[in-house]
Formats: sequence, C-alpha cells, structure tokens
Amino acid sequence: MGSIFQITCDGTIFNRCLDCFLGKAAYISNLQDNLVALETELRKLIAAKNDVMTAVVNAERQQMRRLDQVQVWVSRADAVKTEADELIRGGSQEIEKLCLRGFCSRNCTSSYKFGKQVAKKLRAVETLIAEGVFEAVAAEVVPERAPEPVADERPTERTVVGLQSQLEQVWTCLVEESAGIIGLYGMGGVGKTTLLTHINNKFLESPTNFDCVIWVVVSKDLRLEKIQEDIGKKIGLVGDSWKSRSVEEKALDIFRSLREKRIVLLLDDIWERVDLTKVGVPLPGPQNTTSKVVFTTRLIDVCGSMEADRKFKVACLSEKDAWELFRKKVGEETIGSHHDIVELAQTVAKECGGLPLALITIGRAMAYKKTAEEWRHAVEILRRSASEFAGLGKEVYPLLKFSYDSLQNKTIRSCFLYCCLYPEDYGILKWDLIDGWIGEGFLEESDRFGAENQGYYIVGTLVHACLLEEIEDDKVKMHDVVRDMALWIACEIEKEKRNFLVCAGAGLKEAPDVKRWENVRRLSLMQNQIETLSEVPACPHLHTLFLASNNSLQRITDGFFQFMPSLKVFKMSNCGNLILELPFGMSKLGSLELLDISHTYIQELPQELKLLVNLKCLNLRWTSELNKIPPQLISNSCWVLAGSIFMKHQKTAFYLAGVKF
Repeated sequence: MGSIFQITCDGTIFNRCLDCFLGKAAYISNLQDNLVALETELRKLIAAKNDVMTAVVNAERQQMRRLDQVQVWVSRADAVKTEADELIRGGSQEIEKLCLRGFCSRNCTSSYKFGKQVAKKLRAVETLIAEGVFEAVAAEVVPERAPEPVADERPTERTVVGLQSQLEQVWTCLVEESAGIIGLYGMGGVGKTTLLTHINNKFLESPTNFDCVIWVVVSKDLRLEKIQEDIGKKIGLVGDSWKSRSVEEKALDIFRSLREKRIVLLLDDIWERVDLTKVGVPLPGPQNTTSKVVFTTRLIDVCGSMEADRKFKVACLSEKDAWELFRKKVGEETIGSHHDIVELAQTVAKECGGLPLALITIGRAMAYKKTAEEWRHAVEILRRSASEFAGLGKEVYPLLKFSYDSLQNKTIRSCFLYCCLYPEDYGILKWDLIDGWIGEGFLEESDRFGAENQGYYIVGTLVHACLLEEIEDDKVKMHDVVRDMALWIACEIEKEKRNFLVCAGAGLKEAPDVKRWENVRRLSLMQNQIETLSEVPACPHLHTLFLASNNSLQRITDGFFQFMPSLKVFKMSNCGNLILELPFGMSKLGSLELLDISHTYIQELPQELKLLVNLKCLNLRWTSELNKIPPQLISNSCWVLAGSIFMKHQKTAFYLAGVKF
C-alpha cells in the first residue's frame, strides 16, 4: 500500500517564492537592456567627472583646493568606471548564453550572477551621477580656498650682513613681550625696509600664534584709502563695490574682520602719524594684546606720535660688517686680482661710513675694476666730488634727499646745508653752529636768547630726522654720505640759490684760485695747511667764510676783505700756532655780524673794529695774548664770548676768564 504525501502552501509564502524566482529571472531577462543602460550612464558619469575636474583644476590655479567630498566622489567615480568597463567588456559572452528571446539562459547560474552585477553597477553609476551635481558643479562651490600663508613672502637681497642681531631683538620683542607698537627708525639707506622684510619672512619660517601678517608701504604721500585697500586685499575685502565705500565704511568692515584675529601690521616708510582707528585696525593696548604694529621711519619724532611702546634705531654697519658686505658686492675675483686692491677697497668701503645702500651701490660699480689705478681713481673721486661716482647721484643721494625735502621749512633746510661747511667726521659744537645760523640771519627771533633757543630746536629737529648724529651733549656730526648728499644739493641741485665752495679738510697748502670765489655765497677752507692768503678776492655775494683750523696760517694780506661787502660770518678760530694780525681793510665788512677768532693768537684788534656797526657777536674765547680790548672798539649791541658765556657789552670795565674789557 503506497503512502500519500500532501503538501499545503500558504499563499504568502507562495507569492514570496514567486517574486524571488521572477526577480532572479529579471536579472537574466533584463541583462541586455541593463548593459546598454550601463554604457549610456557610464558615459554620463565620465562627462560629469570631467566637468568637475575642469572646475577643480581652474580653481587650483587660483590658489584654491578641492573639497574633501569632491575628492571622495572622484575616487569613487574612477573605481566604478573601472568595474563597469570590465562588466561591459564581458557582456557579449553572457548575452550569447541567452535563449528563448533572452528570457532564459543556457547557464542560468552564470547569467543570473552577471546580470545581478550589471544591475548593481548601473544603480551605483546613477547614484554617483546624482551626487556629483554639486549644485551645478559651479567653480565657486566645488573648490575651497587653500589656507592662506600667515604672511606673503617678500623678495630681499641675497646678501644680508649685520642685521641678524637686531632682527632677533625685534623678533623677541614682537612675539614674546607685551609691546604692541614697535618703531624702527634710522637714516635713509640704512636697511630699515630690509629689516622689516626679514621680520615679515620670518613668520613663514617660525611658527607663531598670529593669524595674519599684513604689509603696507605708506611712503611720503599718506593716503588712508590706499592703506585700507592693501589691508582689504589681504583679508578678502575686494571688489569694486567695496572700493567705492567711504573711508569710514571701510574702517568698520576692516575692524569687524580683524577684531577677533591675532594680526601683525607692518607699515613701511611712514613720515607722519598714521591714525590706525581711522583705518579700522584694532589698536594694540591693554584691551587688545593680540595685535601688533611694526613700522619704519626716518624720523624719531614719528615714534612718539605713533605712541610706540618700543623703538629700535637701525644704525650703520660696523667697520667689520661694512667690509664684509662691500667685499661680497665687489666679488672675490676682483678683490684678489691685484695685491694693492684689498687696501684700496677697504679705503673705499670706509668712505661709505657703514651705510648699506652706499656700500651696495659702490660695491656693484667696482665689481669688475681689476686694476689698482681704477681703485685709486675711485678713492680720489669719492674724496673730491662723490656725486660724480657712478650710482651715487642717481640711486643714493635722491633717496637721502627725501629727508631733506621733508624738513618743515626753508629755514631748517638752510640750517642743514650749512652743516656741510664743516669737514668730514668733524664734531661740530652746537653753539658754534648756532652762532653761524644767527650771523647768517637764518633764525627769526629778535633777541639773542630767543634765537639760541630756536637754534637748539633746529639742531634737535635735524638729529631726530637722522640728518645729524649727536655724538656728545654739546656736539653733533654729519654722516659722511649725508654730508656728501648735502654738498650735492648745495653745489649742484640748488647751485644758483646756494653756491657753496667747500674745501674743508682737503689738506690744502694753498687756497683755491680766487677767481673761483667770485660767485660763491659760502666758502669753507677749514682744517687745511694754508700758510698765507696773499691775493685780494672779489666776491660780492659771499656771506660766510670759514678759515678755522688752519694752524699754519701766518698772514692775511691787507685789503683781503675790501671786496666782500656782503660778508656776515667770518670764522678764524683755532689758528693758534703762530702770532697773527688781522689785516687792515676790515672796515669794508659793513655787513659782518659774527667774528670768531677764538683759540687764535691775536696780539691786537684793529681800530677798524669800531666801524663794524652791524657786529652782533664777537667770539674771543681763549684768544691768547689779547689782554685788553678798548670798550670803544665794540658796539653796545654786540655780544662778546670770552671764557664760557656771552655777555652783552657795556661801556664799563669787567673781567671774564682773564680777559679785561
């Protein structure tokens, strides 16, 4: 007897099984259509990827970087393309296995697995296409700006000498100390901008907590709008609409952008106070210790007006560093080309007074001068008329002249040029210089004390402008290159107005031909070895004559002064080794206001002195052998210096430092 089995099937289970069978069958029946669709969609994906990559490449050329999500999508697209290409290549073999018009296969298992892979890859391609739209794949959406460097690297000289120590000092002050505003001051051409450039570039080498370093060149023509535009470029405030906003509106935008950031603002070459609040820069101070300002200037007064917490003087190079810089600019090939050149080159380098700009300019000019004769000629030119040397009149002096042009008024400019009458490296007594200014009539005060005060104010102004150097409390000097620049202005640039003839410290034994004196206004023969002045010059325009420090001077011919009707200042101090007499004919000096015969052997003053009605200052300090001056020789309005102070002469006898009046 057989067994009968009865199977019952729930309707739900049957439907699921049917769906599963039909689904698997669909992978086979749809295989051909899916392969065609996969090829079509893959072409779309490749086109989308190419569009994305074009936008990315264009953006990266603008210093932007691709978004991370874009990079992931591109990687996925590449992987899917590789897999899809492999399926498409194998598709023809699987299609050949199909039968019954594609509804069945001679190898159902193989066709099912392959069809399933094709369908899955098709869905992956469609998904990538949908994801890769990236809001129309616009360039401004696909890329993202790369992190900006803290500072923009700036070019600088290949050879930098003597700045390292000062760079470290300023850097320590900048990143470790609480100073918010730092001033770097010094004369033109000394290396202030070079130092500031190295500070800027050091932010790229040394990690700090600062977010942004901004460089702005200010220069003589101060314009707040230009400073704002330079800051705006660095912090992303650009475009015509922003540029058209007012200074006040821009200041608010800059302030909002910078107030939460740690910034360093580098201002190069400022000549007056920059109002940072009007620019929009958050002021460093007790409430803002995260911002710093560093500026360069030629004027120490600007350090005060900028309320600098620290100031550093950028000084000329030491003799050792100056020689090293000069040697590098000339080159070892030239230095070693002749055994005399080393010593001559050291002499030339010393003529530059440690000023980097002069050392670089002259060093380059001498780089291929390989004969001793050429170097001797260079020494002669630099000592006789430095402005004739290649490069100085075109590169060095015009840069230094900015300081001269920036002096407040004509009076101070005249006082500055007057300083070049003194010899090179000469320590000028302040009161001696002011005497000359008073005698020339440069100073506007009506009384002696007021004029002296104005004179000391002007001396301070020139020191603060780095046009004079204070070497002692009572002495100043001119840097050699600044003096050469002053001579260049007085003798060449403003020759008709100034007309100087300066042979101070030239080692002369004879005075220059008096024909050269004819149109001169100011003549200096100081510090020479002139023995006699035997000719009578005709110089109707001469205002100042310096004969001081001619220790060999024995005689001045009578009548020497008779054709000098405009002479106001005559200095013959420190001519003390020989007994002298002042020449007859001094009565012709009707305009003379200052007569300085201090430290000079004079036996007797000529009676003609009483005719000098305009004489306002007579310097007799330590005038040996002059024991008595008859009161009637000196005008009541004349101030006499004997010993250490000026006294207004009265027609009564008195004693000062052993000199009886």
